[in-house]
Amino acid sequence: MLIPTATPASAAPTLLSQGKPVTVSSTENGGTPAAAAVDGDTGTRWSSAAADPQWIQIDLGSSVALSQVVLRWEAAYATAYKIELSTNGTSWTSAYSTTTGPGGNETLNVSGNARYVKLTGTTRATPYGYSLWEFQVYGESGGPGGPIQGGGDLGPNVKVFDPSTPGIQGTLDQIFRQQESAQFGTGRYQLLFKPGTYNNINAQLGFYTSISGLGLKPDDTNINGDVTVDAGWFNGNATQNFWRSAENLALNPVSGSNRWAVAQAAPFRRMHVKGGLNLAPNGYGWASGGYIADSKVDGTITPYSQQQWYTRDSAIGGWGNGVWNMAFSGVEGAPAQSFPNPPYTTLNNTPTSREKPFLYLDGNTYKVFVPAKRTNARGVSWNGTPQGESLPLDQFYVVKPGATAATINAALAQGLHLLFTPGIYHVDQSINVNRANTVVLGLGYATIIPDNGVTAMKVADVDGVKLAGFLIDAGPVNSPTLLEVGPQNSSAGHSANPTTVQDVFIRIGGAGPGKATTSMVVNSNDAIIDHTWIWRADHGDGVGWETNRADYGLQVNGDNVLATGLFVEHFNKYDVRWSGENGRTIFFQNEKAYDAPNQAAIQNGGIQGFAAYKVDDSVVNHQGWAMGSYCNYTSDPNIRQDHGFQAPVKPGVRFQNILVVSLGGMGQYNHVINSTGSPTSGTSTVPSNVINFP
Repeated sequence: MLIPTATPASAAPTLLSQGKPVTVSSTENGGTPAAAAVDGDTGTRWSSAAADPQWIQIDLGSSVALSQVVLRWEAAYATAYKIELSTNGTSWTSAYSTTTGPGGNETLNVSGNARYVKLTGTTRATPYGYSLWEFQVYGESGGPGGPIQGGGDLGPNVKVFDPSTPGIQGTLDQIFRQQESAQFGTGRYQLLFKPGTYNNINAQLGFYTSISGLGLKPDDTNINGDVTVDAGWFNGNATQNFWRSAENLALNPVSGSNRWAVAQAAPFRRMHVKGGLNLAPNGYGWASGGYIADSKVDGTITPYSQQQWYTRDSAIGGWGNGVWNMAFSGVEGAPAQSFPNPPYTTLNNTPTSREKPFLYLDGNTYKVFVPAKRTNARGVSWNGTPQGESLPLDQFYVVKPGATAATINAALAQGLHLLFTPGIYHVDQSINVNRANTVVLGLGYATIIPDNGVTAMKVADVDGVKLAGFLIDAGPVNSPTLLEVGPQNSSAGHSANPTTVQDVFIRIGGAGPGKATTSMVVNSNDAIIDHTWIWRADHGDGVGWETNRADYGLQVNGDNVLATGLFVEHFNKYDVRWSGENGRTIFFQNEKAYDAPNQAAIQNGGIQGFAAYKVDDSVVNHQGWAMGSYCNYTSDPNIRQDHGFQAPVKPGVRFQNILVVSLGGMGQYNHVINSTGSPTSGTSTVPSNVINFP
């Protein structure tokens, strides 16, 4: 369940209840103690005896101004309950009551000064007792209008290990069991390994789980074992292994090869594999990935069943095979250019790149390292001394669940960067990133949901903003945009210090109804989009041609914008529309919307269907390499799509190695680009390719 909208508090909302003393009327058994409701772990709970009434009371230690209570119910919830406040534990005032409690996650706006907060349940929804995963109380951490403090702890869903930590494997296994099939769940986890050597580890990664080393370089943190993604939860099909990541580790795989069978939104960054890398699930089932950057794989990477893949600025010992679209830029050891047989597109260098910021330990102090920009990059960035800037954690507002957009914006205005800890964040106003060189970094797939149709995040037309490592999930009220990089009519040049958008993923529907007219708009010049998956959901909850309506995925208006690793899928109209000059895309993966009800629903004037990737007629210069569009019109397999790509025929507009594919004959393409390229036909799922256009 999505957390309902919360009214902003009058000052910085802080989680006050975690770890505080708690008393209860009863407990069901020793495995569900009172303290489990305030331990910050959504996998532990308090439950009461099966009788009415029952209560739970938190002692905050001193009287503070309260703003919000969040109840995270287990299945055994209260339909009728009340929340009371007290400064002395004896005299109580009512803050909230209901007889129609819905269960799930309830966010309640309360006000008042209190030391004690009591929840009393009077009517149970089930024959069992009352059961809470978490009872969270938020309020002011300081005086009204006081400065927001940087730094602090990273919250309960960031798990930090060192080689002496007991039970590492058990913790990893417990999180995996919870997250393995929780495709649209609310759990979010970041696994951090301090520098050192770890033996006999197999970190299996489920949904919304990120694993990383805390060294400055991958080889500072060595795992004699594996970081594994497989597809047992989905009967050996890896095409839905989304939203997980590995970063900044060295692996010595047990079998000599590490399995990383992922689909979209699952980056493998800054890794050193002292062996091979297998990108297919056990049994070689379907797979639809993927992305590697700034990594060294000593052995061979074997894609097997992977349909497509992009590898950037890395060093590899070899590459095994290709299916439809395998792209390499700046990769030492990459196979030679050979599209379409095998389907390899190989560029010696990446024109411009800057690696993703990451958290690390300098001694015992947390810092964020911001790598330097590279031009014509080739190979990893971490040979020798890494080039870049270190920012201490006390320069970051460490954002935790319950924080409001007002507080986040106040922190930004104060000059702090943002570090989002794992969790789900509702915002009732845009997060405004107005200062040059601001870093906004998410851990554990921190998820931002805009309420009431606002734009989740807006970036000013300034130098060097770094957005990285978070998910934006559209809300049920249509947002005109979800992420804006630069306001309309941005005109400044940023070639010396571009804004980067890295591992920022956008979702419309799937976890519930969501709508957005355009998901991401890039107005700033010289911006770099380095690995994004912009996805209008084709499965999950809140899915339907109008239910999760989203006309456009990515709109680029800025000049000199570079996309490296662009995954955009299933939009009602254009998936990508490029209006700026001198744009470049290295690798593009697309599927047209599965659920188009009929031919008329996607008619684009006199053209059958909207192109997956359209370059405006006014554009004079544009380049694209290794780009694929697939159709799978499951609602009406008779739909025809005129082309996957549309562009003006001009000397400066050039595409190399592009393709379209009909998946099993569910719809067909008439051409690849404009009226060029052979039509797809039949059910054989064979690409139609164009090597050079025009």
